Amino acid sequence: MSEVEELRRRMDAMEAEIATLREDAATTRALVAINDRDVAEFRSELRAHRQVLSALRETQIEQGQRLDSLDGEVRRGFSTVLSAVEAIARRLDRGGPPRGEDAR
Repeated sequence: MSEVEELRRRMDAMEAEIATLREDAATTRALVAINDRDVAEFRSELRAHRQVLSALRETQIEQGQRLDSLDGEVRRGFSTVLSAVEAIARRLDRGGPPRGEDAR
């Protein structure tokens, strides 16, 4: 084989390899673009999840404060009922209604 034919063969092989590399580069660019879009979507979803969790946290804090308030109200109510029941029990222990009241 002559030197010119050898150079032509090598040049054809290099051109084929360059074409393959260009195709690989185009495929790589397409995959990178898809990955970038996927990452952007994941970040957006993560941001939305963080916002939901933050709102849920605030709601739970508010509900906890409301439950604390209701707990106090319930305790005061039970205390009032307990005092009334104790007064009734004392009256019953004394054998009847308090003075000045008619027995029915």
